[in-house]
Amino acid sequence: MTSPDDFYDLGWPRRHISADNPENDFSTTHSSDSMNMILPPAAESVLARPSAPPPAATSSWSSFEKALFRFAFLYFSLQVVPLDWKYYRDVTVNWAGFSFGDIFRLAHYTPRFFQGPDTFANWAVVALLAVIGAGVWSVRDQNRTEYNTFYYWLRVLVRYRLAAGLLAYGFLKFFPLQAPPPSLSHLNTHYGDLSNWKIFALSLGIVPSYQSFLGLVEILAALLLLNRRTASVGAFLGISFLGNVFLSNLAYEGGEYVYSFYLLALALVVLWYDARRVNDLLTLERSAQPNRFRLQLPAGWPLTLQRTLKASFVLLFVGLYGAKTYAAYQAGYYHYPQTPGLAGAAGLYDVREFRLNGQLRPYSATDPERWQDVVLEKWATLSVRSNRPVVLNHSNTEAIHPQDPDRDYEFAGVAGRHYYAYQLAPDGKTLTLQNRNRLEGPDQLTLRVARPDARTILLAGTDAQGHALEVVLEKRDKKYLLEEAAKTGRRGGLKL
Repeated sequence: MTSPDDFYDLGWPRRHISADNPENDFSTTHSSDSMNMILPPAAESVLARPSAPPPAATSSWSSFEKALFRFAFLYFSLQVVPLDWKYYRDVTVNWAGFSFGDIFRLAHYTPRFFQGPDTFANWAVVALLAVIGAGVWSVRDQNRTEYNTFYYWLRVLVRYRLAAGLLAYGFLKFFPLQAPPPSLSHLNTHYGDLSNWKIFALSLGIVPSYQSFLGLVEILAALLLLNRRTASVGAFLGISFLGNVFLSNLAYEGGEYVYSFYLLALALVVLWYDARRVNDLLTLERSAQPNRFRLQLPAGWPLTLQRTLKASFVLLFVGLYGAKTYAAYQAGYYHYPQTPGLAGAAGLYDVREFRLNGQLRPYSATDPERWQDVVLEKWATLSVRSNRPVVLNHSNTEAIHPQDPDRDYEFAGVAGRHYYAYQLAPDGKTLTLQNRNRLEGPDQLTLRVARPDARTILLAGTDAQGHALEVVLEKRDKKYLLEEAAKTGRRGGLKL
């Protein structure tokens, strides 16, 4: 390695620099103004980029900004805070003691002013009330120069409301409950007899791992929203997810398009706080100015109250709701009835003989009275395929019903089959069948049941019109791709 002495050996003179000599002052001879620096083009381009305009010295808002904020504050407050007395009535009537369904209903609030399914007409009423309130507010509060504190609390309100909504659906997907696997009746229903939304729900139900992944995304976005430093990241993640949910509801005629857009709007409100800074940084490629606002709490404000409220929220919607949802997943799918059916009878049955008022009716695909096949589920449901028209149940919104008669998922959006809930008499020889679709009116059958062997079921009695009915059912050995694939795994051989 070359040392300084090597240069002196070649004849370079040695020079002593004295610190006492003013001529040797480095600061005067080597100032930054007199230095000629040659920068590479990349560095020059970086230095030449414009920076975001610095924040104004005053925090005063323009008249338009104040007017717009008054409307937005009132509008989203009315959308978030449950002021509708019917909401508390419905929660009280359906309360089952802090079940996961109770907590889900708590998190599913939207203001309703009209009967029937939720529509954007309810939003129009809220917007009208917000316009009126903003007008009164503008008249009574003309001297205020900014609403930074109100804006802070609005973001807090919206963040936690959005987090509750995401957690409510997130845990239902994480423990794949929202879209259960198809029932035997579904697997034996013609594809054309299923509504668009039913096809979507059944398609999601056959991939529980993907459903769990979707739930994980929702839960992650909700947890990010609980911290104001990561709230914008959570909102961006929520927007990416909720946008797909909204479009899926539109494409498959789902009933949650209004609610999914409601959550999407809340996510946009949260993201708007950092939208300008994100645009400066990522789009315009210039430095982003931080927001210097700090909330000034009143003197003596108990910080323990703030922490207690946040801890209570996390305990209710994450801890308790998550545990309750997992317990429901272990107990079985809440969409299907829980009353057990006839022991060892589940399966698909061909109708070998069918007699009506003593007259033998041969198989016919066009006879509206003749049964074509029958499915007995593991629970107490019997479905009959026939040519008799079905009054379609259009239920396509998420609902958690604690009682079996209210659980309509298995026949909602399904044509071609009639679903009956049955009850076995104490003597074990009489079945009472009640049509589960209330839209089809009173339809009850009382039938004596006999099982001469494990593959045959004999039914005899009267139908809803009082006609004598005799049916011989013979079980069909049918394999289903979903069940066989689950046995062998993805890489195993498969033979049907």
